[in-house]
Amino acid sequence: MPVVRDLRVLLRLRYFRRLLCIRLLSQGADGVYQVALAAYVVFSPEKQTSATAIASAMAVLLLPYSLVGPFAGVLLDRWQRRQVFVHGNLLRALLAAVTAVLMVSQVPDWLFYVSALCVTAVNRFILAGLSASLPRVVDAERLVLANSLSPTAGTLAATAGGGLAFVVRLVASGPDAAVILLGAFFYLCAGLTSLTMPPALLGPDRRPERPHMTTALAITARELMAAVRHLAAPSRREAAWALAAMTLLRFCYGALLVLLLMLCRYALSAGPEAGLRLLGLALTLSGAGFFAAAVVTPWAAGRLGPGRWIAVCSGTAAILEPVLGLSFTTGPLLVATFVLGLITQGAKIATDTIVQASVDDSFRGRIFSVYDVLFNVAFVGAAGVAALVLPPDGRSAFLVSAVSVAYAMMTLVYLNTQRDGEAPVNV
Repeated sequence: MPVVRDLRVLLRLRYFRRLLCIRLLSQGADGVYQVALAAYVVFSPEKQTSATAIASAMAVLLLPYSLVGPFAGVLLDRWQRRQVFVHGNLLRALLAAVTAVLMVSQVPDWLFYVSALCVTAVNRFILAGLSASLPRVVDAERLVLANSLSPTAGTLAATAGGGLAFVVRLVASGPDAAVILLGAFFYLCAGLTSLTMPPALLGPDRRPERPHMTTALAITARELMAAVRHLAAPSRREAAWALAAMTLLRFCYGALLVLLLMLCRYALSAGPEAGLRLLGLALTLSGAGFFAAAVVTPWAAGRLGPGRWIAVCSGTAAILEPVLGLSFTTGPLLVATFVLGLITQGAKIATDTIVQASVDDSFRGRIFSVYDVLFNVAFVGAAGVAALVLPPDGRSAFLVSAVSVAYAMMTLVYLNTQRDGEAPVNV
């Protein structure tokens, strides 16, 4: 099979393997860290969690990054990306250890959230840099397949890391702070692995001198506007539409995730520990959906084109999400997590490929940072909307129906943007 042959070629590329290893370790650590935080904030027996509390936590952790994110892109287009991976992962290891100390200390909640926010902020540099670096280690012919394998493998690593965190917490009865320290260890391994890459390999090609702070702020504003103009050019209209579609998909995913958290915490389980186990099963099935997307997307995008594949993904969600979700029973909801994992990751693979193929290398860091900001703003906005409409036990037919309508509207609009035709992608 051509896909299997190309996959073997990819894995024979030494620096692609190393970049993939950095991603696996880094995102595996993210999974450990995020599950430990969720367990501490949402499933602690002494806490009475509400949708508003979940939304507030998401806002504290993600919204401030909307101010940091644009600067991440400008810096990524100036700093050697390999050095970002080295120093960023080592810094996250240190900050995660600080978070663990704060968990077992009598400190105000805001101090704990500040520490967690710092880990999240550094994470934005790492993920944007990994996406921007991929075309430097893979030829254009196999970029779609690389985008299927690399980000999806990273997501699976995050899922595996989350599963490991569940095992440590539930089976080994480890405290949340010990789980956080496990994540810190994986961050340390990712930083050390980054040292095996040549410093200049991952780009960017130009290295301007660092300006003073006030000058940097002005340059940041100008260069972000330049990146937006670059994205808005007629020749890159497809990339702009793909980003808009993925932002709406992320909004829908965020709203459904808050609903799932509330259902696992209250409606579908007998207590916090049982709810945490159910959430772990749901996340495992979602990870299986990510893996299925990595298998299906190269074939589907090659025949339909990435844009039409995004429309197929959103249309599938519009049909299946209310069918599986409105019963609010465990079995159908678990199937829904698999379906949403598949369609969300499938659309993301296609979006990544469209953006990478449509923008110049010197703009990739900035545009992928804006991409991440859109993800976070959409996710937090969805959590806020969910907090307004969700009842205490999480059962909301209105929210499920509204998300289904949003998927359907996006499908129709995006299909309309594809009416002029899109050439299939060679995979």
